[in-house]
Order: sequence, then C-alpha cells, then structure tokens
Amino acid sequence: MSVENWESLSEPVVWRPSKAYLDKSRLLRFMRRHNIAAYADLLARADADPAWFWDAVSADLGLVWQRPYTQVMDTSRGIPWTTWFTGGHFNYVSSALDKHVTSGAGERAAVIWEGEDGETRRLSYRELTALTNRAANALKALGVGKGDRVAIYMPMIPETVAATLACGRIGAIYMPVFSGYGVEAVATRLQDAGAKIIITADGYYRRGKVVRMKDIADAAAAESPSVEKLLVVRRVGTDVAWNPTRDVWWHEAVDPAAPDCATEETAAEDPYMLIYTSGTTGTPKGAVHVHCGFPIKGAQDMAHLFDVQEDDTFFWLTDIGWMMGPWAISGALLLGATLAIYEGTPDYPAPDRLWDFAARHAVTVMGIAPTVIRSLMGHGDALVKRHDLSRLRILGASGEPWNSAPWHWFFTVVGGGRCPIINYSGGTEISGGIVGCTTIQPIKPCSFSTAVPGIAADVVDDAGRPVRNAVGELVIRKPWPGMTRGFWHAPERYEAAYWQRFPGLWVHGDFAVIDADGFWYILGRSDDTIKVAGKRLGPAEVESAAVAHPAVTEAAAVGVPHEVKGEAVVVFAVLQPDAAPSDALRGEITAAVVKVLGPALKPETVLFVRQLPKTRNGKVLRRLIRARHLGRADLGDLSSLESPDALEEIAHAV
Repeated sequence: MSVENWESLSEPVVWRPSKAYLDKSRLLRFMRRHNIAAYADLLARADADPAWFWDAVSADLGLVWQRPYTQVMDTSRGIPWTTWFTGGHFNYVSSALDKHVTSGAGERAAVIWEGEDGETRRLSYRELTALTNRAANALKALGVGKGDRVAIYMPMIPETVAATLACGRIGAIYMPVFSGYGVEAVATRLQDAGAKIIITADGYYRRGKVVRMKDIADAAAAESPSVEKLLVVRRVGTDVAWNPTRDVWWHEAVDPAAPDCATEETAAEDPYMLIYTSGTTGTPKGAVHVHCGFPIKGAQDMAHLFDVQEDDTFFWLTDIGWMMGPWAISGALLLGATLAIYEGTPDYPAPDRLWDFAARHAVTVMGIAPTVIRSLMGHGDALVKRHDLSRLRILGASGEPWNSAPWHWFFTVVGGGRCPIINYSGGTEISGGIVGCTTIQPIKPCSFSTAVPGIAADVVDDAGRPVRNAVGELVIRKPWPGMTRGFWHAPERYEAAYWQRFPGLWVHGDFAVIDADGFWYILGRSDDTIKVAGKRLGPAEVESAAVAHPAVTEAAAVGVPHEVKGEAVVVFAVLQPDAAPSDALRGEITAAVVKVLGPALKPETVLFVRQLPKTRNGKVLRRLIRARHLGRADLGDLSSLESPDALEEIAHAV
C-alpha cells in the first residue's frame, strides 16, 4: 500500500466508553456546564470562538490569577504572534502548588519517584511546595532573578520537579536539557540561551552504570561564558571535580533555605520556559513558552483527553529534556494529581520494569511511546500479566505513528482490553496535542478520535483546501494559547518554519487523513515520506509489514535515490535475540513486505542492525538513518540522538 491507499489502516472500533468512563469524565462535565449536548457542537463552538473557549478553560481549571485579564486574545500583530489574556498577571506555580495546599489538599501525594537502583521517594503537595520555595530562595541567593535563564540538566528525580517550579516561582526562565546530551549539545544550548546557572547532578544510573553528569556540565560550562554557577544535586555520591568559586552543592544551598517564598508577579505573556527542538539540519531552535501558554494548554489536554483528576497517579515515560517532561510536571500538578516519575530505562534490570513500576505505585494513567511498546512486546505477555495492573484506567501514547500489532498488544495485554489508548500527537511548539482521543468517544486502533478541543485542526491539499478521505498536510487554522512565542532570537525562523506555506495557517509537517467516520490518522512526517515511482509511501507502512515477520522486533524504512523509480525502499531490521542474519531471512522479510504492499513497493534491500538510532523518548530518527546510510558528511544536529553507536550500526549494516 502507498500513502494514497491509506484505507487499509482503518480498522473497526474496538473500544467504546462505558457508563463508568462517561460518569467520571471531566470533559462531559465541562460540556454540561456550558449547555453543550453534542461533542461536535463543542468543537464547532471552540473553533468559531477561541476567546470563549479559553476563557471557559481558565475557569474550568481553576487557574489562580494575580490580576484578572481584560481581553482573552489579541491578534493585532498577526495570527502567528497572537497574545493571550491581555492585562492578566499569572504565575503558573501558584496554581500548581499553592492552590492545593491552601484548599486542604496539602497532604495528598504530589510526586512519587523511583530511581533505576530501586530507591523511592514520595513528596506531598506541602512538602513539594516547601522544597520548591527553598530552591527558589537558594536561586535568588545565587543571583538569579526575573528573566534569567536557568539550565536544568538533570535526571528525572524529585529535585528536577522542584527546580522547574522554583524558576517559575521567582520569574526566571528554565531551560530543560536532555539528560543524555553530550558536551557539545549542552554547550550549544547554554550559549544560545545565555544561561546564568546550570542545575545538574553528580550523576545518575543508566543500565546499572553511573553516568557522570557533572563532568559533562563542567565541560559545557567551560565553553559558555554566561554561566556563573553550577548548583549540583548529590544523586549517586560519586567523586566529582569541584570549582569552589563556581560550584554549589544543592543540599548546602537549598536545605537550609527558608521554606516560604513570595511568588513573583508575572504577566501572562512573561516567558517561563525555553525548550530546544532539534532537526537533522540547522542549529537547535529555542521555543519560547509563557506562563499563560504551555502550562494551560498542557493541563487542558490532560483534563479533556486523558481525563486526569485529583485521584489519579499520572506517569509518562520521558526525560526532562523532551516536551513530555515539562508537560507532565506542569499539567499533572495544575490538575492536583499525583505525578509519578522514573529515572531509568524501561527494560532494566528486566523487561517488566515498567509494569512492575505501574503496579507498585498504583499508576492509573500511563503513557509510553509506540517504539517502546514494540521493543517490549517481544518479551511476551507473561511478564506483563505477572503484575497487577487493575488500577490502570487510561493508556497514553505519543511520539510515533502506531502499527496494528503493537497497538493491539498494548490495548489487550497491558490494558486488558478495558482501558482506552489515548493516542496523542502534537509537538514542542504546540505545547501539547493537535489530535488525540477522549474517554467519551469510540476508538479505532492506531487512530485519533478527534482534533483536540481548542485546536482548529484540518487536513488540506497542496492548494490549502480541506480534504477528507485523502492524504494531506496537517494544519491549524486558529491560534491557541500554547503556541510558541517564536524561537529565541530568531523570530523569522519561526515564521518560516510554520507560517509561510499557507498564509494564516500553521503547517505542522505531518501527512494526515480524516476518514469517512471522522477518525484521524497521522501517516508520519511529510519529509520522511518515501516516493517510489510516483507513489507516496509512509515508512510506518513498510515497518509494520516487516515486523510482522516473527524474527523482526523493530524496523525502520527510508527512501534512497533510484535512477528509475526516483526512490527505492531500504529496510533496517533489528532481529529477535534468537534470530541470525542471513540471505534467506532477508528474502523472507522482503516477501513479507511485498505480501502487504505489493511488488511495486518491494524493498530494494533489507539490512540487519542491532539497534536503531532513536531519541531517548523512542522516536526513530529516519532522516539521520537515511543520511548516514548514504554516507553524507553533514548529518546536521545530532543532539537528540541517544546512542551514537546506533548511527554507526547504520553505516556498517550488512
């Protein structure tokens, strides 16, 4: 099948909301509050009147405004530069922490943490508030003030949560940095942001070994003249190099600080986070997010799609450096839920680590990237079923398009066939989702039930006209509070990236389709699409066919130049532990793809590798795979790559 023949993706509805899900739904309560009987009417009203919708969301979330706003949205500078909640002063930390403590929920668990080594900690909202305030006072004592940039280069530990909130408390701008970055990637971001302080750790555990994090922070700081201090958490107790004029231990600065700290009054449009996104070309882009943007959009998505409530324990497998890390922190806490975080890898010391984690910590809402599911399902059903996952009520997924077999495994084995999979797709510059599922609508495998309420999403053809039952570009027609306020020091780059192709429309860069029943499918990045003899082919289609072979655990498909077809398909396959590469196996995998896609889309070759180049949160970096396979010298920005060894696997694939 080609992208144009997407119909074979569509499967019958497999999940419908029970009375229990409908009775509990926050989204239905929101609709009833506004006398909206039908879900389609909610979307139509939100699209037609964004100001009404986001004013209603502010009230529904119980946001605490330091000063009330006088106007919900202002498009006077043009749609790409829309501002929100004019005249309002809002610091999201007051709504994420103080509101819960003052309302009597201070003893409710705010954060549950588990390290890869098995250590656990639990902080109530009262305890997290005190820790945040101590960290905020320590930062002020180190010279950090409103508007200063603070790099948070940390593993997922409780201090990381407190550090992000402490920056917001005092009006500083935090910059989350992926914990697996090397020196160059960290330094590039420090330099671009002009970071004043790095908050880091001595190290963390990764597959039982200590990653010496401070060594990398030291080297990156040496290349970054703006950095004045390193605030260091003692996580693993390893010896580290120490600069007494620059370095400060967290426990020496934070622990003795006062547990009370006044919240800085911040305007709705004041930046609170600068988060960098990467591509395979060009330097990383610093997306600017504000107090009234990213936190509100993220919390609204959690409320309306994932139905997160105060009695939920919310867990998403992520790193602080990826969008889902900050999203999980601000969203879960704004909703008064319990946030569960995990430091390590999903399959260490055994491939049931996540299921064990979810059972022991009574996780109710659990998000995992499809790529992680693909890697874990090969270990079998028994490892899941030995753990009590009965408390799970919502499953979540983001980061990559699904294929059928892993989706069904997640749904039936992990979720017991009773939990909806809230498929979720958007981006860092969006502050969350463009399309998703809800707990009040039917769900088809691998699909999205809806555009996210408040996001006027559409699918258009090459002329910008809406299309249905046909492949097009995913766009957004109206502004929303979570849209990035441009790229740091590069507003023209922001406009060029999203607004130039169709004036007035945000073009996201994904191929998508809306079927006759109104279900959405994301077919992958439009620049990942392979074009064979004029037929557009989504890589996920090839990969799904390849992993159907019992010897294949993961696959990545890319297009390479072909003098006759324009492009030909090359498949990189990761085999099961008991399978050995051979020409015969190569032929079998090729035949499996041909059986599904037809002889016209037969792979040119199948190459065997031990691992695929990915980000830490599981996205397969197909453009890097293609560039390395073709021997290109300039691979662009490699900072999102988790393992350089995986890229060398591509170069030497056999």
